[in-house]
Amino acid sequence: MLVHGSNLLQKEAHQTKYLDAESRQYLAEIREKYNAWHLANAQLIGPSAKCLDQDQEIVQQRVVLLEEYKDFLDQQHYAEKFDSRSNLHSSVLEEFLYYLFRDLVADFGENALIGKSHAFKDIFFAPPNYQGMMERAHARIEIKDHDFVIGVTISANLDLKTNRNHEKDGQLRIAEEPGEYTARWQENSEIHYFDIAAVAIECKTYLDKTMLEGSSRAAEQLKARNPNSLYIVVMEWLKLTSAVNLRKYEVDQIYVFRKQKNTDREFRFADSYHKKPIDPNVVWHLYQTVRNHLTKDWEGGVEQGLERGWLL
Repeated sequence: MLVHGSNLLQKEAHQTKYLDAESRQYLAEIREKYNAWHLANAQLIGPSAKCLDQDQEIVQQRVVLLEEYKDFLDQQHYAEKFDSRSNLHSSVLEEFLYYLFRDLVADFGENALIGKSHAFKDIFFAPPNYQGMMERAHARIEIKDHDFVIGVTISANLDLKTNRNHEKDGQLRIAEEPGEYTARWQENSEIHYFDIAAVAIECKTYLDKTMLEGSSRAAEQLKARNPNSLYIVVMEWLKLTSAVNLRKYEVDQIYVFRKQKNTDREFRFADSYHKKPIDPNVVWHLYQTVRNHLTKDWEGGVEQGLERGWLL
């Protein structure tokens, strides 16, 4: 759940990298600021599933804490020492989402899942031969890594079920009616564990067209097996032009926290560059979108549509 904190801990404990004096000094400075950021968020309670008057103010406080920590971490000497491959900077948004939705998700009970996840994508069956099919399911679960998920973990027990065949006039006869012969469960079984996402959020420093296309494919795959899921992309900066048709992509919403176009990282350190702050209203809209999705009834399908007269 504390993705950024875990990333920082890995760097502090690394046996071959970040051992020079400068790296140790920088990590110690970041650790001090991170601990303060984490403690402040841990002590700040809410918002939760119940709508209260102070909810938006609490979200604004979390945004202020995020902005202060990001301004510290985004200093040039830290950015150059720990580049994008280290994921130190990009993991901040993932941990922020945990603080933002922690108390909301807790209201749904101890079985709720929150944080980085290898979520269910698809299932298929791959026995080595027909004899193998008679022995067990040989199921394969495809998973997809998501930066942030709100959902649940499923335990699926796949047993081999067979109907007893009867012989008549020397020939093998199969039951013609589903309930004609009793069925039994074989001992040959498999247990699979996987996460199901109610909300999946992808975190980016910036979003370009190639990234958006990848997010759209991920959203389409997620909704094909879990149609009630919500797929969102959040980022600090945007790298798209007005020539991009956003309506053709399968993502449910795209949030640009700084409401600003992207520029190359080296230009962000120029004196002339103005970095917009993270907009608390954008984060509040994100929070409301997720809370509304988790607290409403997910009506849909043929039966409900038939009652209305329109299916979608």
